[in-house]
Amino acid sequence: MLCEHEPACPPASALDREAAHTVATHPEQGWSLLCNGVVLFEDTGELLPDGQIVAPHRPTDIPRQRTR
Repeated sequence: MLCEHEPACPPASALDREAAHTVATHPEQGWSLLCNGVVLFEDTGELLPDGQIVAPHRPTDIPRQRTR
């Protein structure tokens, strides 16, 4: 793991992995590298260090629940 922060950033396997510090950013290419090894894309998709892909998950992609 790349993180040397205290307290340590969430690992790539954690649900809050996107809260890790950014160590490199390339906005012209649409991605950032987090200190836990996750590559975060501007469309909210992710590439995890073990090669797993996380599909984009924008808040606007979640169906709204009706309130009465």
